[in-house]
Amino acid sequence: MQTLEIVNQPKATRWLFSSPTAGYIWLVVRLWLGYEWLHAGWSKLFGAESQAFWTTGLGLKGFATGAIASHSGAHAPVVYGWWVAFLRDFVLPNYSWIAKVVALGEALIGIALILGFMTGLTALLGLILNLTYLYSGTVSTNPTFVVLGVLLIAAWRIAGLYGADYFVLPELRRLLHGHKDTTSAGPTETAATTTTQVKSADSVERQTVSSS
Repeated sequence: MQTLEIVNQPKATRWLFSSPTAGYIWLVVRLWLGYEWLHAGWSKLFGAESQAFWTTGLGLKGFATGAIASHSGAHAPVVYGWWVAFLRDFVLPNYSWIAKVVALGEALIGIALILGFMTGLTALLGLILNLTYLYSGTVSTNPTFVVLGVLLIAAWRIAGLYGADYFVLPELRRLLHGHKDTTSAGPTETAATTTTQVKSADSVERQTVSSS
């Protein structure tokens, strides 16, 4: 006889990722991270880096070339050969339009995070960009962005509660599932419904699986 016991989710994490009060924490995270993304994108679109990224794309070309050159030695900052091949065979031949996508993408990620629009998906897109920078050997603020991005993804249900997601997510749910969302009284009641659903799931989470 073998018994498997599933441990309930700790109350602290349940509160952090489902409580309407915790939504204010994610609001602060969203606004800070969104500002940083918007600032980076704005610089590439209209600021000091606009010539190198939006006009010519040479900034991205130089970045990719430097990353490829860094793939050498015992402690090379660029480790993976498949990433070097991606930079050499795809990014460099198409650096002009990819640079524009990067500049516009950073700005749009920042705007979406500030507005709280599709926060989980937006944080995921930002995380993908951060990983491309890390794979290319650039550390800078990327680790901080990665940590906050992962947390926003984990808290996607309430990360945009005090923002556009309060309106967007119920409508998206209605379109996907074909029924009207009835939780429209306010952000607190919406998040409270989510909390109730989490607690209901936790009430049946303890179970025993038996096998001979």
